[in-house]
Amino acid sequence: MGLKIWQNGELVDEAQAKVSVFDHGLLYGDGVFEGIRVYSGNIFEFEAHIDRLYESAKAIRLDIGMDKRPLMDATEETVKANEIEDGYIRLLVTRGVGDLGLNPFVCGKAGVIIIAANIQLYPEEFYETGLKVISANAVRTHPLTLPPQVKSLNYLNNILAKIEAIDHGVGEVVMYNPQGYVAEASGDNIFIIRKGELFTPPIQAGALDGITRQVVMKLARESGYTVTERNLTKFDLYIADECFLTGTAAEVIGVVEIDGRIVGDGKPGAVTKELRKKFFEYARS
Repeated sequence: MGLKIWQNGELVDEAQAKVSVFDHGLLYGDGVFEGIRVYSGNIFEFEAHIDRLYESAKAIRLDIGMDKRPLMDATEETVKANEIEDGYIRLLVTRGVGDLGLNPFVCGKAGVIIIAANIQLYPEEFYETGLKVISANAVRTHPLTLPPQVKSLNYLNNILAKIEAIDHGVGEVVMYNPQGYVAEASGDNIFIIRKGELFTPPIQAGALDGITRQVVMKLARESGYTVTERNLTKFDLYIADECFLTGTAAEVIGVVEIDGRIVGDGKPGAVTKELRKKFFEYARS
């Protein structure tokens, strides 16, 4: 039995969920989305994700066409219809059906799609052994081209970086901005630990303002750690005592090798493990 997909006001069978070939979301990647976790039947940081979706839409002048509360109700309905206890929600808003030109204002009503299913980004053993990563050749999109805070449907920049990871047989890549500073991984935020202090790139460096990132920073500070947002270089990564990635799908996962340089003792570090444990306690609380 297939999934139930919420599309433009109703739940439909997976096989009946269709997008027009003239939708600008398909033609041009014109739209926004959110990836949201479900833990023990509860939607994680729900309001924060919805707020970010509407902020992304506003930034690209996309009218979602419905208020936040009805959209949240529809999301909860989709989770319930698919009996998701621990899973993942993909909430998409496309520009809508238009023509073959670029003009977004000829499009009709925005398309809203909600998918609730299961996901596992990395094999479970990677959370115990850690990830190997490399530096990507693909440079993060310049913030004057598209603000990093916009979670756009156009992920080609990140996909090209992910291809590099696959080609090199590693789990992830680190992307750098045009100035050479660390931005983020292809789908995750990045943290390093140096002498007991946590560092992560500021969003101005080209990092998405991740919801999981925000939660981990909060938990780290509550645990007595200093967390600093500042520009990081390759050198900072190479000499880090620990390194980990955060993201809705990835959650919290340790990095044990960067460009052939071993991080720490080559295993996920003590602080990484502590914060991963605290994150799951928080997520399921």
